[in-house]
Parts: sequence; structure tokens; C-alpha cells
Amino acid sequence: MLMSSPDAAAILEYGPNGFRVLRPGNHVVCAVTGQPVALEELRYWCVVRQEAYASPEIATRRLMGQA
Repeated sequence: MLMSSPDAAAILEYGPNGFRVLRPGNHVVCAVTGQPVALEELRYWCVVRQEAYASPEIATRRLMGQA
């Protein structure tokens, strides 16, 4: 049986209306800041870049080319 660490980062496939878990974990890493984002708190990502963001401000900066 495969076991995963409770502190492991998940690998997700981001879609326009949600995400699919490819590798289980309890968080993802913000593509800009590197901070962990709990899956239950994840609200911001880019489908094209397949990146997660910790906040709407960080997502906006990244998508405008400022981060």
C-alpha cells in the first residue's frame, strides 16, 4: 500500500473550474512565493501555466508579468 506523508506537497492538474489530484498531499506550493497553500484553501491558479498562487494579489502580479 502506498503511503504519503501528511506534510507532502500534492501534484494537481488545474482546470478552469477545479483541479484533479495526481499525487496526494495536503498542500501545494505557491509558484511565486514558495509558501505552502492548503488544498482546502486553494482558490487561485493558472490553467495555462499549471501554477498555484497563495492569494489573488500574487496571482494578478504573476499574470501581469510583475512576479
